[in-house]
Amino acid sequence: MPKADSALCRRSPHLVCYWRRSEFVVQNYATGTVVIAHPLTCEVLDFFDRWRAVDSFLATRAAETHRGIRQLLARLVRLTLLQRSGDPVSAAERSMEVWRAWNPAAGFFHASTKDVPFLDMATQVRRLRAKTRHAPMPPPVKRYRNVEQVRLASTENGGEFARVLLARRTWRRFDARPVDLEAFATLLRLTAGIQRWADASGEGRVALKTSPSGGARHAIEVYTLALRVHGLRPGLYHYAADTHALERIRSDVSGRLVSRYLPRQPWYTGAAAVVFFSAVFERALWRYTYARAYRAPLIEAGHLCQTFCLTATWLGLAPFCTMALADSAIEKDLRLDGIRESVLYAAGVGARPEGVESPDAPNQRPVQPLSRDEVRRFPGRIPSRKPR
Repeated sequence: MPKADSALCRRSPHLVCYWRRSEFVVQNYATGTVVIAHPLTCEVLDFFDRWRAVDSFLATRAAETHRGIRQLLARLVRLTLLQRSGDPVSAAERSMEVWRAWNPAAGFFHASTKDVPFLDMATQVRRLRAKTRHAPMPPPVKRYRNVEQVRLASTENGGEFARVLLARRTWRRFDARPVDLEAFATLLRLTAGIQRWADASGEGRVALKTSPSGGARHAIEVYTLALRVHGLRPGLYHYAADTHALERIRSDVSGRLVSRYLPRQPWYTGAAAVVFFSAVFERALWRYTYARAYRAPLIEAGHLCQTFCLTATWLGLAPFCTMALADSAIEKDLRLDGIRESVLYAAGVGARPEGVESPDAPNQRPVQPLSRDEVRRFPGRIPSRKPR
């Protein structure tokens, strides 16, 4: 008689199924496995909706099919679609379990939008030119027809704030000069530093920063790859927002990491520092247990990045931002698991090339860089003690 199999199995709690044209797809969004499923696979996954013995499934099948079914079950276990009792659960699935209240909506979107293979600029331009022949670019503005239109008075663009706002551009050329540490410290503090604390009824002490955050959860953490910051040893750092200090994670860094972290974007390799915005999702999840709250850290990363770019412009530096990231490579070096904490956005800064006031408008009125004395008026100095 065939050997009995008393092992228990259940399907992974992180599966999403969908049709892709004529193919039925099963995806484990925690581990990234994507499988084109046979109808029998769906039946197996349906049966193992909870821990059940393999023998109990085999009992419903003809004896001559048992060998093939065991092979199928073993393959589903290897592909992480089934979990087998006694086997260790992957780190990714353990982390994704924290998102239980948000899943599958948030977990599926999060995993499906990571580690995109990016194209080089020349290839992308060729493809877009070809695309416009049969699918023109959507109009950049919207209009309502046959409605009353109220003309607004023109506004003056004078004043420092307006000049900084209008001067903000994405820079792709940088001078080889290093960025001064005092300016860089001011940039970090005004972007991500905790400005003060407040007491929230029933919750405890919450942080207040220059950017808004739903429920003052402030899920965003900031890291920097510092390459040419005068007075700061090159390295990969975490910015401690409460103590206004840099914690060195890695020392063996070079400009080659920029190409690794920001693929197909060689124009950023000359930056003095690259900044990464990550999200600690549990901060938002603790308060907001519905999947819509996944949007909040994404939006908050945008708040901080805009503040970063405007502050850098005000300081007379050359900022940029990009969402074209090598997610897993960055997360590995930052020691993030990619689920509980995941990188969302990148920005960077460098010195402006001599004689260039704007990357795209050479005749634009420049924003004058702040002097060293002006920078010192702001609480941006990073403590001189050795980073932890």
